[in-house]
Amino acid sequence: MPILVPSSKAQGMVLEESDIPFEEEILRNPYSVKFWMRYIEHKANSPKQVINLIYERALKELPGSYKLWYNYLKLRRKQIKGKCITDQACQDVNNTYERALVFMHKMPRIWIEYCQFLVEQKLIARTRRTFDRALQALPITQHHRIWPLYLKFVRSSGIPETSVRVYRRYIKESFVSKEGKSKHQMWQELCTLISKNPDQVKSIKVDAIIRGGLVRFSDMVGQLWNSLADFYIRSGHFEKARDVYEEAIQTVNTVRDFGQVFDAYAQFEEGMLNAKMEATSELGPSEEDDIDIELRLTRYEEIMDRRPLLLNSVLLRQNPHNVHEWHKRVQLFEGSPQDVIKTFTAAVQTVNPNEATGKLHTLWVAFARFYEDHGQLPEARVIFQKATKVSFKYVDDLAAVWCEFAEMELRHKNYSKALEVLRQATAVPSRRAEYFDEKEAVQNRVYKSLKLWMFYADLEESLGTFDSTKAVYNRIIDLRIANPQIIINFTMFLEENHYFEEAFKAYERGIALFKWPHVYDIWVMYLKKFIARYGGKKLERARDLFEHSLDGCPAKFAKTLYLLYAKLEEEYGLARHAMAVYERATNAVMPKEKFEMFNIYINRAADVFGLPYTRQIYEHAIEVLPDDSAREMCMRFADLESKLGEIDRARAVYGYCSQLCDPRKEESFWKTWHEFEVRHGNEDTFREMLRIKRSVQAKFNTKINYMTAQMLPGSESTGGADAGGDDMKKLEERAKVIAEEAKQDQPKVGKRDILFIRGDSTQEELKEAVQASNPEEIDIDDDDDDDATMAAPEVTLEEKVVPSEVFGSIPEEKQLEVRAHARQS
Repeated sequence: MPILVPSSKAQGMVLEESDIPFEEEILRNPYSVKFWMRYIEHKANSPKQVINLIYERALKELPGSYKLWYNYLKLRRKQIKGKCITDQACQDVNNTYERALVFMHKMPRIWIEYCQFLVEQKLIARTRRTFDRALQALPITQHHRIWPLYLKFVRSSGIPETSVRVYRRYIKESFVSKEGKSKHQMWQELCTLISKNPDQVKSIKVDAIIRGGLVRFSDMVGQLWNSLADFYIRSGHFEKARDVYEEAIQTVNTVRDFGQVFDAYAQFEEGMLNAKMEATSELGPSEEDDIDIELRLTRYEEIMDRRPLLLNSVLLRQNPHNVHEWHKRVQLFEGSPQDVIKTFTAAVQTVNPNEATGKLHTLWVAFARFYEDHGQLPEARVIFQKATKVSFKYVDDLAAVWCEFAEMELRHKNYSKALEVLRQATAVPSRRAEYFDEKEAVQNRVYKSLKLWMFYADLEESLGTFDSTKAVYNRIIDLRIANPQIIINFTMFLEENHYFEEAFKAYERGIALFKWPHVYDIWVMYLKKFIARYGGKKLERARDLFEHSLDGCPAKFAKTLYLLYAKLEEEYGLARHAMAVYERATNAVMPKEKFEMFNIYINRAADVFGLPYTRQIYEHAIEVLPDDSAREMCMRFADLESKLGEIDRARAVYGYCSQLCDPRKEESFWKTWHEFEVRHGNEDTFREMLRIKRSVQAKFNTKINYMTAQMLPGSESTGGADAGGDDMKKLEERAKVIAEEAKQDQPKVGKRDILFIRGDSTQEELKEAVQASNPEEIDIDDDDDDDATMAAPEVTLEEKVVPSEVFGSIPEEKQLEVRAHARQS
């Protein structure tokens, strides 16, 4: 059933039921060419108005899509095929091409098809203008695709004058000689020819030709200058050749061209010197010849000495805003104050602050330092004053100028002037601006430069009064440009002058300015200083400070604060409060610090309340710590219970810890438990330990991936049936080995390390066993041997329930196991 779409994008378009999924798809992804093309293909058999409307909608969302424009233009030309060239539909297609070229003006295929379409319409003037627009819009590397069509059009147009002009343009752009040489190659050959044959060149102006090449071919400037100089040398005009070389090294803009010209110039002067010396040696020396030789030698040496300066000039012509090269130029003029001043003046006048490569303020500072080094302090001040009015790119540059200005006054012990300079620099301008507002001049933003204020504070602290220094620090805080170091410096200054409460207020202001983590250093310093000052005199206030510091404290910084808090409670407060702080710390610190925090907590609790108090800490630690840390904590807990004589509690801890210990990896744990049972256990407890070991090992063996990684290192899973069979076979063999190892773990009678006696052993076996255990024991006969062989009277035992308090915090499962063992024994 047709549906009329009220949307403005598809106004007047009737959608079918099958169009709805496509419409929903392009609504979700309006910038996907793939979805639009899929919709267009779906509507390929629809009326042209419908499909044209879909293309228009797509191009409204994706005007830069070449694929959509190309297909749309191709479709529009197909729709008017066979119509008269004067039909309005042709003009509509022309307008569509013009709209496409707004976005596709770099696409030669669009231009070519548009020009061909205009040629078919016989619109000569419009076609010619369109070809010209295509040549202007496309890069020169694409012109070869336009020119054949353009030339074919002008040949068929029947307008000779237009054809001649177009062909002249074509020849000028695409000239190639009969031998395939370009204009560039022809110029090279011409310059070489006329420079090497000056006597045979009569009808052309060589100087004008080569200088014309200098303008046209910027990539062969050095070669052309050398050709011109070579022409004059071969003509015998040596002075003109020297003038050409001098002009060349003063005008070239690249180091490569400079190197070519300078080497040729030096070679020319050296050749002239050698020629003169040879001529003098043949004809005999004279006073005039000696002067000429000395002059030539001096000229040659002067050229070689000028090379660094000339090279620097080339680099500055390339980039006159290169601050580093200006500094190098000043160094080249070292020893010539007038030249140095001229260079500095030219530098600061030439370099544009927004285009400078390097730090422009260093030029001004070096300029002022030059006057200072020569004892001209007023001139140096003038330079600094001018520098402070320069529109530097960054505020830091202007702040550096002010700092250097003040440091110059300090070097000359003008302390009051130095303070005055910094007061002037930090004064609030009439038009305030934010520090990072680049639209404003740096002079309106420099009053918020922290670099300036820190220097000013240091200077006031050294030379000013307490009130003036305090005012500077307060002004920094009021401007909200302080950093934590400024706050700490301010508080230390106040403490040095014994204004402790003022210092604590400064700490509070700093804490209000910053958030975590920047406030961490301020809190640590504040708490340490407060405790050192008051100790336990203002305990409640100290507690409030600690609670405030810990409110919102990240786990990364909590450890230090909690330790300080606990130390305060231990030294001046209550021990139970200290333990509560340690308890909070174990939950607040980072996971990797929890184990260390629990150790500190346990040690402090043991020192204050004794070892039994640490049991609940151990239990909590084992619950919250990861397996590796919990394993070590369990072993320490079990060792503690052993020292306290609580063997059953220690055994229960070992049993709990065994669930975390793989026997193949944690051999130390099982060895420790083994030694514990040897010292304190019996045959039943030892067997229970072995049973737990086997069950734990079986639990870890059920992890197939882990077993495969451990037993088949380096094996690659091929996915074949044979490989799977081999793996299962190896697993079965490994299971058999584990079973054999479990059998070997059974206790054997007669071993010296462990001795258990069965309940039904005979007296002789008992005696042999005792002798085997201690062969040096003296056998003393007892008079009551006959009575020993008599049957013992039967004793009736009464079973009594063990109170749960005996077990403490041992898990209920372990309590049931202990009660079962008690009933058996």
